[in-house]
Amino acid sequence: MYTVTIYTTGPDCMACRMTKRAMDKAGITYTEVDLRRDPAAQAYVTDELGHSTAPVVIVEDGTDQHHWSGFRPDAIKNLTR
Repeated sequence: MYTVTIYTTGPDCMACRMTKRAMDKAGITYTEVDLRRDPAAQAYVTDELGHSTAPVVIVEDGTDQHHWSGFRPDAIKNLTR
């Protein structure tokens, strides 16, 4: 079992909308965090994870964590396997 968090920059972000739509279509449950409203989250994805493009998707499965930025249908598909 894993948890998914999507860090977005709001409704004007096309890649964010496409990522959420693909997750919804695949039946993947996620939590959305709006980086415009959460400075601590923004610092986390930029300073700690090194991403500068939204969305940032973090997948955690207990002891392991992986993440990516941008619209990645291949990575989303891998979550359904």
